[in-house]
Amino acid sequence: MAVPLRTSSQVPSERLEEIVSGEDRIEELSDSELGSEDEYEDMGTATPEEQANIAYLESVWIPIAENLQTSTSKTQDETLKVILPFLEGNPNEFPLNSHGISQLQRKKHVPYLEDALDDYPSGFAMMDASRPWIIYWALQGLTALGEDVSEHQRRTAHTFSLAQHPEGGFGGGYGQFAHLACSYAATLSLATAGGEVAYESINRKTMWQFLGRMKQADGGFTMCQGGEEDIRGAFCAMVLLSLLNLPLELPKDAPARQSGLTTFTDNLGEWVSKCQSWDGGISAAPGNEAHGAYAFCGLGCLSILGAPKETLNKYLNIPVLVHWMSSRQCSPEGGYNGRTNKLVDGCYSHWVGSCWSLVEAATTTGIWNRAALGRYILAAAQDKKGGLRDKPGKRSDAYHTCYNLAGLSAAQHCYVYDEGVNKGLGEVGLGAPFRWKVGRVYHEDVVWDANDVVGKIHPVFVIPFRAVFECRKYFEDKEGF
Repeated sequence: MAVPLRTSSQVPSERLEEIVSGEDRIEELSDSELGSEDEYEDMGTATPEEQANIAYLESVWIPIAENLQTSTSKTQDETLKVILPFLEGNPNEFPLNSHGISQLQRKKHVPYLEDALDDYPSGFAMMDASRPWIIYWALQGLTALGEDVSEHQRRTAHTFSLAQHPEGGFGGGYGQFAHLACSYAATLSLATAGGEVAYESINRKTMWQFLGRMKQADGGFTMCQGGEEDIRGAFCAMVLLSLLNLPLELPKDAPARQSGLTTFTDNLGEWVSKCQSWDGGISAAPGNEAHGAYAFCGLGCLSILGAPKETLNKYLNIPVLVHWMSSRQCSPEGGYNGRTNKLVDGCYSHWVGSCWSLVEAATTTGIWNRAALGRYILAAAQDKKGGLRDKPGKRSDAYHTCYNLAGLSAAQHCYVYDEGVNKGLGEVGLGAPFRWKVGRVYHEDVVWDANDVVGKIHPVFVIPFRAVFECRKYFEDKEGF
């Protein structure tokens, strides 16, 4: 048998002609973006590690080759040419683990995330409303890498005290309107930092009142006053209600009371059910296109409402959902895309990859390819300068770093729903999300060593387990608001 070269000889598949003309299409990855420091030159005969990687890729390559190209398939083929060298070889020249895959570069990623918590130049003014998210991504990424972030307690509390709206909830920054996404990210940041000073900075009574104004008559939630109603709102609201131990009864002045609703959970499961699309995925709102991030929001919302085995099977068609989720895992890349006919993206390592723990709790285990996802994250998503990214050819950022690490955690750890866990916590109200535990570290067919394993992340709240427990317990032990 001939020794393979570093660049696989298999030609990517071609697809049927697109109905829509080429000028009406927007490509996700331009030629200029695909070039850059990640350009890879064929270096001749492959090393034993590279031979093993090439053999693996050939074994998972989709064997069906279509005859016609479309603008979508051309973009996919161009993208694959950039990604393949990282899956086959080691262009970044990172140290390899015992499986011939790049080791997790903790010493590069930690300073990268610490820098994300520092000051930003004026060019980042456009990101001002995303400040809660940047802090959450950085803190959560650091904890996944095993770092202690308690030193940021006072700083985090001060930052969000300025972003807290006097009428409840958090905005993106000082003087900005309250928004459920900002409230979600701010609260998770404060819970991750932990400690009394962080917890006490949250005005739970006005947060409860704010959530009451977001609750809609059909069961869902709007993101802000007069804003869009979508499944992000449903998930964010359930996270806040459960983590902060807020009353489930709607405030007396909540508009939804005029339609006969009395609690935050009224009609919510039914509304989420309507968001499942014809192809099995979950969309932002009824009738929209299915999307990976919305799938996680829908599953997370239902997993807070009750035990996943009950709520997911009651409100969703699980077999078609599993089919849709499985179809999001790209071959041969191993990572996930967010929608049909889209490119692989490291952020969906979490948005789709972390869905599997919730689905397995409602069905059975062993139904997804953990090793393939781990391979993509370690081999292709790590940036040479630190941080993790969408894909080779893209720059790393705190967002992709956080969610690649969360996806890696989902692949490496087996998270189990167990009614016997945390007895005495969450006995009243939304207690289901406090019944999760880590069953074991996944060890079958792995591509990582012990040093590549990241921290344990709660599958619903996406912060450390200890942060979840301590935050909820603090507010359960507290009388009133």
